[in-house]
Amino acid sequence: MKLGKHFKEAGLNRSGLNRGLKQGLTLAILIFIFCVNMYPAGAADSEVSGENLTSSEGGIFDRFITYIKALFGGEEELQDPEEVSEAKAAEMQQSAASEGAVLKIATPNVIKSASFIGDSNLGVFTHLSNPPLMKMDSEGHLAGQLAESYEVSENNTCWTFYLRDDLYWSDGEPVTPEDIEFSIRYYGKETPWASWINDTLESSAVSEANNSVTFKFNKPYTRINLEFATYNILPAHVWETVENPMEYTNSGPYVGCGPYYLKLIDLNAGKLVFEKNPYWKGKVPEAETVEVHYYSNVDVATLALKNGEADTYYKYAGSYPYSGIEQLEETGDFEFLEKTDIGLIFLAPNLEKAPFSDLKFREALAYAINYEEIVRLETLGYGEVPNRGFVPPAMENFKETEKLEYDPEKARELLEEAGYSDSNGDGILEGKDGENIEIEILIRPDYARTGELLKEYFENVSLGADLRTADSDTWMTLKDNYEYDLTVTRSTPWGMLMHASWGSGYFDSRRSGQGVMHNLDDPEFLQLCDNILATTDSSELQDYAYELQDYYAENLPAIPLYWNTVLTPYNRHFEGWYTDPLYGIYNLDNFVNVRKTEA
Repeated sequence: MKLGKHFKEAGLNRSGLNRGLKQGLTLAILIFIFCVNMYPAGAADSEVSGENLTSSEGGIFDRFITYIKALFGGEEELQDPEEVSEAKAAEMQQSAASEGAVLKIATPNVIKSASFIGDSNLGVFTHLSNPPLMKMDSEGHLAGQLAESYEVSENNTCWTFYLRDDLYWSDGEPVTPEDIEFSIRYYGKETPWASWINDTLESSAVSEANNSVTFKFNKPYTRINLEFATYNILPAHVWETVENPMEYTNSGPYVGCGPYYLKLIDLNAGKLVFEKNPYWKGKVPEAETVEVHYYSNVDVATLALKNGEADTYYKYAGSYPYSGIEQLEETGDFEFLEKTDIGLIFLAPNLEKAPFSDLKFREALAYAINYEEIVRLETLGYGEVPNRGFVPPAMENFKETEKLEYDPEKARELLEEAGYSDSNGDGILEGKDGENIEIEILIRPDYARTGELLKEYFENVSLGADLRTADSDTWMTLKDNYEYDLTVTRSTPWGMLMHASWGSGYFDSRRSGQGVMHNLDDPEFLQLCDNILATTDSSELQDYAYELQDYYAENLPAIPLYWNTVLTPYNRHFEGWYTDPLYGIYNLDNFVNVRKTEA
C-alpha cells in the first residue's frame, strides 16, 4: 500500500509537473490578456474624470478568477458549480472589459450625517446596498426583491416572506431569515418613524428549512408588502451590537447585500461611493463603482451634468428643475425620462386652530387661489390644476372629483356667509373673536415663490397674510408643535402610499414622523383608514379609496396646489434606464441593467 501510494504520488508529481508548467505558461498568457483587456478602460475613465479612481482589489481578483473560469469552461477544478453557463461567461467577460467604469449621479439630496439609520437621504441611497424585501415595478405593481414570494393569512394578520437563496452580504456571510426578522424589529424599536411596527407586531418566527420569516400582527394590516418595499435590510451580525443607531455614525464601509455595498461616505467631498459586492450572485452590473455626488445648489448640479462630471440626476420624490431643461437639451448629450408624479404640492391648514378649523373658511381659501397661475409659474407646462380629492390620477383607484377653481368673488361670499366681516373698515376681515385675521404662511425656501403668490391671493380677498420662512429642521419642529396657520409642503410618492394609502398617512392624527401633518382626528376619517387596513379585497379597496377621495373633496383637510410630471435627465451614452413610481430611477434593476453605449 505504501509503495503503491508512493508510486501513485510520484506519478502524479511527474505528470503534474509537466501539466503545471503548461498551466503556468497558460496562466501567464491569460494574465497578460486580462490586463490588456481590463486596465485601459479603467485608466481612460480616470483620465477623463480627472479623479484618482482606483478599482476594488477584491473585485479585480474575483473578476480575474471568473474570467479564467469562463475561458476554461468545463474544468472542474476551476469552476464554481453555480456559475457554469456560456451566457454567464460572456456576461463576465463583458463586465471584465469595463472594469473601473464609474456611474455618477448628481443629486440635491444632501447627506447631513454619516448615520446609516439616522439620515433620511442616506436611507434612500442605501436601497442599492441594503435592498428592501419588496420593490415596485415601472407600472406600480409590487414584486419581490430579497423576497422570492410571500403569503398572507385570510384575516390579513400573518405574513410570511420566503427569501431568495442566493443572497450574500459583502463580508461573505449569507443573508438569513434572522437578518430580516432582526431588521424589522430593529426599526420598530429604534426609530420613531417605524414605531408602528413595535405597536402592532405581536410575534415573529424564522424557518431555516423554508428560508422564511413570519410576522404576526395584532390587527389586520394589509399594506405590509408595500411597507416592506421601503425598509433597508441590515446584517444582524453587524448591527446587533450597535446602540443608539439613530445617532451612530461611520464613514464606511457598511456591509450590504445588494449588487453594491456602501464603501465610503465622504461628507467633505459631498460624495457616496458604492462598490461591487464581491459575493453578489445576481446579474453583474457593468459599472464597477457608483458614485452619488450631492449639491446644495441645483445650478452646480446642472453644471456637473453639462461638464460630463455626472451621468444622470436624481432627486427623491422630485423632478429635475424645469427651468434647467433647455440648458441640458442644448448640449445634445441628454435624454429625459418622464413620469407622472403620484405625489403633489399642497397647502395644509392647522386644523387645530380657528379659523382654519372652520370648513367654510377653508372653502373660501380654496376659491381664493389662482391655480392656473401657480401651475404655469412653478411647472412651466409640466403640471396641471388638481382636483379637490387630493389624489393624483396616476394613483391606483383614482376618482375624478371636482376640479379646484379660482373664484375670488365666491371666496368673499363664503367668508361673509361664515360671519367674517370688516366691521372697522380697515380692509382686513375680522375673525369671530373680533380681531383682524392675519394669516401666517409657514414655508421652507423651496416654496418661496408659491408662498408669495398665496400671500397675494389671500390679501386679494381681504385677509391679512404674511410669510414665515424656516429651514427644514425648524419647519419640522414648528409643524409638529402645531405652531403655524398654513404651510406649503408636498407629499412624496411613498407618502401617498404609506399607512392606508391615498395620502391618508399625512393626516391621521395617530401617526407621527417627518413630514406628516398628523392633524385629522375626525372619527369618520380614522374609521375609513382602519377599514382600508383591514381588507385585501380589491373591490372593497376601490370603494374605500373612492370614499376617501370624496372625504378630502368635501372636507378639505388640505388644499392641493398642483400635480406635476417628474423629469429625469440622463446622458445618452448610457441606456437601459426606467423609472418606478416609488423611487424613480434609483432602483436596483437600473444599476444592474444600465450599459454604456459607444460614444
